[in-house]
Amino acid sequence: MKFINALSFAKRLDKSDPLKTVHQQFHIPTIKGKPSLYLTGNSLGLQPRKANEFIAKELQDWAKLGVEAHFHARHPWLYYHKFGKETLAAILGAKPAEVVAMNQLTVNLHLMMISFYRPTASRFKIITEAGAFSSDQYAFESQAKLHGLNPMDVLVELKPRPGEFHLRTEDIIKSIEDNAGQVAMVIFGAVQYYSGQFFDLPAISTAGHKAGAMVGFDLAHAIGNVVLHLHKDDVDFAVWCSYKYLNSGPGGVGGAFVHQRHHRSFNLPRLAGWWGQDERERFRMKKGFRPMPGVDGWQVSNFPVISGAVQLASLEIFQRTGMKSLRKKSELLTGYLEFLLNEMNSDQFLIITPADPRQRGCQLSILMKRNGKNVFRRLTSNGVVADWREPDVIRVAPVPLYNTFEEVYRFATIFKNSLAV
Repeated sequence: MKFINALSFAKRLDKSDPLKTVHQQFHIPTIKGKPSLYLTGNSLGLQPRKANEFIAKELQDWAKLGVEAHFHARHPWLYYHKFGKETLAAILGAKPAEVVAMNQLTVNLHLMMISFYRPTASRFKIITEAGAFSSDQYAFESQAKLHGLNPMDVLVELKPRPGEFHLRTEDIIKSIEDNAGQVAMVIFGAVQYYSGQFFDLPAISTAGHKAGAMVGFDLAHAIGNVVLHLHKDDVDFAVWCSYKYLNSGPGGVGGAFVHQRHHRSFNLPRLAGWWGQDERERFRMKKGFRPMPGVDGWQVSNFPVISGAVQLASLEIFQRTGMKSLRKKSELLTGYLEFLLNEMNSDQFLIITPADPRQRGCQLSILMKRNGKNVFRRLTSNGVVADWREPDVIRVAPVPLYNTFEEVYRFATIFKNSLAV
């Protein structure tokens, strides 16, 4: 599509948008009594309007039924982790038995690494991106120490080439090949939180398995943002949070994926809990852990129903829209934002997110060469909710569920004016 730098063009795109009414299903925060330009769904997604309704049902059933709501609620609590499986599987390109909502992202990462990071004297390295999100870095370090290893010896952290801002796939594959005799795990954030780069999951998965390693991904910035094919791509495991693009609320329940080839690997070590126990025997309270087949067998604790209710409200929207439609709009939204920024022809900033839409989600990371904090403050004072990441990046994420082309145009206008002050 040939973009035009004009408000009338943005409005025309909104008018022809097949998803133009979906934003009405979300609460848009206000600033000084006016709707904000909310462009930070990559940090916290907006509240679905039906969240109150979904939570109220669980509160009503709790009040009416007490403990019996585990069996007789409208959504029986005993099976709550099952209700979102079909939609999560569709979002992730997986089978329902391969996905489960549970815990939080880093808890799930530790649970998965207990099972899939099994270092030996000769095979112990973890290949990942340099500058991974802090919680991932801390998890990798602590898992190495848990096995009596020095993280400095374990972690192979890949950096972009000098003068570049994202990793080349060929460099990732070469590092995996170079460490083929020693690598135990390859794990990346599927979409890199700082640069916004969407890694080539199938290429990384293929190279990792060829080298004899387990392959996993942190989907925090990918789920609900980009089209995924976890089963087809032969990924061993993945974990995610749900409070960004899945709009499940602050601290909302996370989730995990385990490929079906591991579903009956009951000899894999794991941190067992009663919710992973075979549900036919769960309440017999007998000794001896017998995990359920599938990813459900990695559950530890019972499901957080109130948090999960918000997720169901959001998943209902995803079920109606579908990831293909969302992704199509997302590429247009982000492409239009990129076009408007490039039109400024300014030496004050640089977009460090890949220009190829196949290598990014909806986020653009704008590296500020000077006066970055001042520009960010001006954006904020003009009703823009964006995101600052040290030392010098403004992250902007037009989310196709609730952002519009007119909002993208208005942001670009405010951003340009903020540069000039």
